[in-house]
Amino acid sequence: MQSPEQLDYSQAIPKMADTNDALRIFDLHGKVAVVTGATGVLASALAIGLARAGAKVGILGRRNEAAEATSAAIREFQGQSMCLTADVLDVSGLQAARSSVLGRWNRIDILVNCAGGNVAEAIVHNERTLFNLSHEAVERVVNLNLHGTLRPSQIFGEVMTDQKSGSIINISSMSAQKPLTRVIGYSVAKAAVENLTRWLAVELAKKFGEGIRVNAIAPGFFLGDQNRALLINEDQSLTNRGQTIIDHTPMARFGQPDDLVGTAIWLASDAARFGEHSRQVDRDVAKMDATRQWCSNHHAEWDHTRFDVGIYFRH
Repeated sequence: MQSPEQLDYSQAIPKMADTNDALRIFDLHGKVAVVTGATGVLASALAIGLARAGAKVGILGRRNEAAEATSAAIREFQGQSMCLTADVLDVSGLQAARSSVLGRWNRIDILVNCAGGNVAEAIVHNERTLFNLSHEAVERVVNLNLHGTLRPSQIFGEVMTDQKSGSIINISSMSAQKPLTRVIGYSVAKAAVENLTRWLAVELAKKFGEGIRVNAIAPGFFLGDQNRALLINEDQSLTNRGQTIIDHTPMARFGQPDDLVGTAIWLASDAARFGEHSRQVDRDVAKMDATRQWCSNHHAEWDHTRFDVGIYFRH
């Protein structure tokens, strides 16, 4: 066996004639994507972003009117999309959606598991404490986030194993890694999503080949339909919680949905084809966070400064 000093690494360096060649590895033309939860703010932005990169996009969600609006936005730049009305916890609905995509486009290359969220009853706040927290509410949050990621991965991922290629992108959260006050159910559920991501990455690569990748994006504080009331008052001023977050964010703003698009395109494209297999098992979560690390006390104090602006991989 040759030592590292004897190996010729020059053959591993891609030959790129110009800028267009360098950018071509991010091109998604010819690829088919399914985005779950795509009737939400973040997911719809990702669906539109993937379509702009050239992918044909299946917009999967429970609200057909919202899916149609996202599809219309894609048609404005001559992109291709289809609406898939389904619940990520309904296996038969997911199977029907898979049949629709295959019937029209004959393949599935990308799955973005965006469906998820929180419920008010699973938040510890005011009179609701750890000790009177609703078990049923926490179970609902875990089901939506964890099983709502697992089941689409099973249904649509099976197509990828037949193709020997594909990219699954899960949506985690920085709350899976940094203990945030109040959101116990959501944090537990997203931590489970990260563990599932790592398990799937190993399982699919080992059993079905290096062409199948599984990664996750962990957003920090992004404004969405579910957390807007926690962070923004009706007069558009910041709530106390929102102000605390902004005070400890060097960029002095919340994330915008489009801030996630570049990372998703990278993970979906050939540019990330070795993005998982050269790492240790826990190196497959792209963190999108511009805040300092949150401590677990109620007064929202912070310990050491972190500037996880952009993408940060754990080693």
